Amino acid sequence: MKRYIFTLLGALILSTNIIAAPNITGKPVIISPEHLLNWPSDFKKTAPNLTEPTSNRLNDLHGELGGCDLVLSTSGNYHMALKEIWQKDLVKRSLIKNWFYTTSPPISPDQATTKTVQFGNLSLNCNPNVAVGPKKIINRLKKANLTVGEPVKIIKNQGNVILVKKGNPKNIKSIWDLGRKDVTVVTPNPLSERGSFGNFSNTIYNIALNDLTPPKNMNATKLFNSIFNTDQKKCDVILKTCKWVSGKRIMHREQPWAINSNKADAGVIFYHTALYIKNAFPDKFDVVMLGGTIKNPTPLKGNKIGVLQAVRLKGDWSNSQLAATEILMGSLTSDRFTQILKKYGINRP
Repeated sequence: MKRYIFTLLGALILSTNIIAAPNITGKPVIISPEHLLNWPSDFKKTAPNLTEPTSNRLNDLHGELGGCDLVLSTSGNYHMALKEIWQKDLVKRSLIKNWFYTTSPPISPDQATTKTVQFGNLSLNCNPNVAVGPKKIINRLKKANLTVGEPVKIIKNQGNVILVKKGNPKNIKSIWDLGRKDVTVVTPNPLSERGSFGNFSNTIYNIALNDLTPPKNMNATKLFNSIFNTDQKKCDVILKTCKWVSGKRIMHREQPWAINSNKADAGVIFYHTALYIKNAFPDKFDVVMLGGTIKNPTPLKGNKIGVLQAVRLKGDWSNSQLAATEILMGSLTSDRFTQILKKYGINRP
């Protein structure tokens, strides 16, 4: 079986006071809803393609769409706040008619190159006007000469927490409990969502590394290895004997699905995403804080804080498209958006 080894960039991590976690030689068990058929597509597959089993099946919506007024390619974890500002500042004011935005893992380098994103049998053929993502993604766009002007920092999260099932049946109280043999951990897919996976796995390692009172006979490396470097060749998803599972592509949909479907017991996830999930499904989920309270998060030392940046993208734009782009950039940096972000537990940089 092929071994996946994920090595994080130590220089970048050290610059944010996060220590590089050990190499990962294990492999997650990929989980998805049972008995799904992978139907043939109408189109020759191109990148980016966001079709995946748990949330993006559009096999009975067929078409190719183009000529968009405004397209945003963005990291998806703050989708709840983005929806409000988009509707209030753009749609309800009738400033745009043909538009879309993707709230997936970052795809903007490929999307800005191919000017296409696919969902099942729907192909959206529009160049994105604006991209939002972490610094690593923005740097890729700049290196490919796809950007216009300098990026603007727009979002700073409040660290990560542990999402569990309602009532916390496994009595998970801290990061150390993720190493227990009876706890199955769900993470983003380490290949298709490297950024989020690196954020969450490094949070596990660094919180443990900075804990001055670890459990007896336990340390950060042992905890990390117990989750990510175990032999899973004989594990059984149905019997829940797998230690580490992951979805295929969209972590903010797949992690709660896995926990609610009893495929996993817990998953480290952004605080604001967990808050949204808990509020959306109050009878299904609870949150274990990794510093502070759910109303007043105070991330523990080692809890990785992420920042997203927005940047304009190059294109053969009309005057109306350029105007729409400037309105969007203004909205993303506005006081109105600051208040919306605050409502969902998200800070400004």
